[in-house]
Amino acid sequence: MGKIKSVNPATEEMNGEFSLNSQKVVDQKIGDSRKAFAQWKNEPLCERTFSIECVGEVLRNRKEELAELITKEMGKPIRESLSEIEKCAWTCDYFARNAESFLASEFVKTDAENSGYIYEPAGVILSIMPWDFPFWQALRLGIPAVAGGNTVLLKHASNVPMCALEIEKIFTEAGFPEAVYQTLLMDGKTASSLISRDEINAVSFAGSRPGGEKVAEAAGKNIKKFILELGGSDPFIVLEDADIDKVAKAAVIARFQNCGQSCIAAKRLLVNEKIAEDFQEKFINHIRNLKIGDPMNPATDMGPMAGEKQREILEQQILLSKSNGAKAILEGGKTEDKGYFYKPVVLSNVDKMAPVVVEETFGPVAPIITFNNEEEAIKIANNTEFGLGASIWSRDKQKAMGITKHIEAGVITVNNIVSSDPRLPFGGMKKSGIGREMYRHGMLEFMNVKSMKVY
Repeated sequence: MGKIKSVNPATEEMNGEFSLNSQKVVDQKIGDSRKAFAQWKNEPLCERTFSIECVGEVLRNRKEELAELITKEMGKPIRESLSEIEKCAWTCDYFARNAESFLASEFVKTDAENSGYIYEPAGVILSIMPWDFPFWQALRLGIPAVAGGNTVLLKHASNVPMCALEIEKIFTEAGFPEAVYQTLLMDGKTASSLISRDEINAVSFAGSRPGGEKVAEAAGKNIKKFILELGGSDPFIVLEDADIDKVAKAAVIARFQNCGQSCIAAKRLLVNEKIAEDFQEKFINHIRNLKIGDPMNPATDMGPMAGEKQREILEQQILLSKSNGAKAILEGGKTEDKGYFYKPVVLSNVDKMAPVVVEETFGPVAPIITFNNEEEAIKIANNTEFGLGASIWSRDKQKAMGITKHIEAGVITVNNIVSSDPRLPFGGMKKSGIGREMYRHGMLEFMNVKSMKVY
């Protein structure tokens, strides 16, 4: 039986080693999930939402311990890990309060005496999640899914098995019936093979485009509902009239939080050429003030990357971009210390086909691209296969709002960094995904609509 290892990215020390689930265990868990669904879907909605509230309470009561677990497994600064747990708890509150209105049936006037529609849960949801926000990614899908009466099987990223197992324990601690939310320890190929099984009704995937393509192929072949939340190459558009001091500080957070390892991080900084020099100077000064080091230290701003593989991929993207003419105006790179640390790199004179522009970069590199006018900024922003998020910075909010209509992205902010919010639907356009998570739209993704007429 194979094993997966959990390694601390800051120290390269082993956190633990875990055996992959045997086929017998996988079969048992899938069977248990189906049995649990048969009962859970019939629980009164008020009981399900009460259970969701209890998950939020557990998260808050144990937030320091859970935040340390996140930091130990994937390296983000402890402050950011605490924020992640708090956001998960808030999301529990949100869906507990709003599930009833989101799932309300509706009467519709037709030729029948009575007619309308109701929502019913889809069934067993296979949730395949990444490591960058190990609790948030899993729970932003899991919470609305189980609130709606579904059961969930979580296949988490192989480098965060302790987080994955702890998430299952949290549902148990919150009083959920057995097998409503379970974790599977397996590799990606095995997880994809589960999609064809009759016991699995739908699948949610967050991760890379190649992984999403495989999931979509398997789900389509087996006529299963799926949603995909894939990568991004978000433009951070700074117009001439922007508040440069404010924007330069925000750009550091937008690009380098979680060590730049976020699908909605600002991947390309598009700056009006008239203010580019001023922005660049302030931006680099703020980067130099970042405290990089031990992620368990509350004063740390940026920890290590999640693994050596991720660091090597980023290094190659930067080197190839430099060979295409990019100039490093802030030299960073690997450190000599233990851990997968990588100091921020800022690039200028970046070719439009450079890897740091056309590919998703998952780490601390920031290409600065200048533009002459708003039309050119829009063209550059949309010159990507991705369409997840974007931000526009301007003192003229009306002008910025006008530009949003032309940006091909599923989530756009004006004068703030891009973030996911349970009160709004989240998802991308183009190769950044299919479907939506969160808000009512996300909750209904895994609900069946049943129309009825009574004559």
